[in-house]
Amino acid sequence: MKTMTIRDIRQHWPEAERQLAIEKEIIITRDGKPVAKLSSVEEPVEKMQKFDPERQREKREEIFGKGVTVDWVKDFCEVGRAEREF
Repeated sequence: MKTMTIRDIRQHWPEAERQLAIEKEIIITRDGKPVAKLSSVEEPVEKMQKFDPERQREKREEIFGKGVTVDWVKDFCEVGRAEREF
């Protein structure tokens, strides 16, 4: 099992990432003593989806029904913007 210091992880992350792909686990040490274990994720983490207003509207209608508006949000934001000093 590969060991790396905290400093090595911070300063050489690409190397740590390569080692993690090979070893699956890295023991992180501080002052020569193990303090943590870094392990790889089996499944890649999905990227966040971009905000899609149409999908959001469909989801809102699915939950609250058609015809329900959220004008109060727009009004709330306008009041907040009007109060700000630039």
